[in-house]
Amino acid sequence: MTETILTTKKTGMVVLLSVLAGYIAAILAIILTASFAPRAFPFVIVPCVAWLALGWILLLGLKVLKPQEALVLTLFGKYIGTLRGEGFYFVNPFCTAVNPAAKTKLKQSGDVDASAKNILNIHAGESVQLEGASKKVSLKIMTLNNSRQKINDCLGNPVEIGIAVMWRVTDTAKAVFNVDNYKEYLSLQCDSALRNIVRLYPYDVSPNVDTTGDGVADEGSLRGSSEVVAKRIRDEIQAKVADAGLEVIEARITYLAYAPEIAAVMLQRQQASAIIDARKMIVDGAVGMVEMALERLNENQVVQLDEERKAAMVSNLLVVLCGNRDAQPIVNSGSLY
Repeated sequence: MTETILTTKKTGMVVLLSVLAGYIAAILAIILTASFAPRAFPFVIVPCVAWLALGWILLLGLKVLKPQEALVLTLFGKYIGTLRGEGFYFVNPFCTAVNPAAKTKLKQSGDVDASAKNILNIHAGESVQLEGASKKVSLKIMTLNNSRQKINDCLGNPVEIGIAVMWRVTDTAKAVFNVDNYKEYLSLQCDSALRNIVRLYPYDVSPNVDTTGDGVADEGSLRGSSEVVAKRIRDEIQAKVADAGLEVIEARITYLAYAPEIAAVMLQRQQASAIIDARKMIVDGAVGMVEMALERLNENQVVQLDEERKAAMVSNLLVVLCGNRDAQPIVNSGSLY
């Protein structure tokens, strides 16, 4: 199915005025004929009454479109084309507008309005069916905030992640006819793509993990490579929704955290890792400072220390430099030995 753009001229106002003028003329003709030409009344009233009874059918062909809106039209079940662009159009009165997703409202931009306040009470990514929805297809860029999902990363740790997808309709015929409901189809494909990509990455950097598929371990992670992960999610979604006439402009990770059941344990693990790294840095610095102190004492010949006193001095300096609390010095007023 390929989109066909109708080149119908914007003659809606002309047709509307013509129909109204025809109604006025028919009513005046009946009144004037009945008053001044009673003999011609039977010949005038028949077409006038027929026009008054059937003329409104032409009004069914009037279509008004706002900017960034489209209308997919069928005639007796056959797709005849799509109206694009703002204006007041007149088409075949027997044409029917088709949009299976018109009554489906997701919690996303473009779908929440004053007539659908109940949508605000549903979870993101869910949909409801509303009556009396317009059959017009929106061509605007919309943002879909899909519901958070609990997914196991490549190490088996459950994480909660949510994404926001910017998308729009590019081919109205494919969107309407190739899938049953393009909005629900997009939401489902977002969930599927998110699961497929997230399971390839660890939450944080882990050794011996290949996230690119080249057989070489790398430092990719959900937390540290969010831009790369989002791009892969976007490409995955686009590959799945191309046949539905949709374009995925961008995908962004909006929420990322460990699942509640392991969040406390992982926090302790991160804290322990941070403490170990900090201690390692402190020890490295303390050893360097001790070495520098011994070298300076030896160069300036301030004091001559045997190996036993050097060991004691090193021990004391390490205690002072590596301790968590301020050292309490003890002053020796006697001999060094």
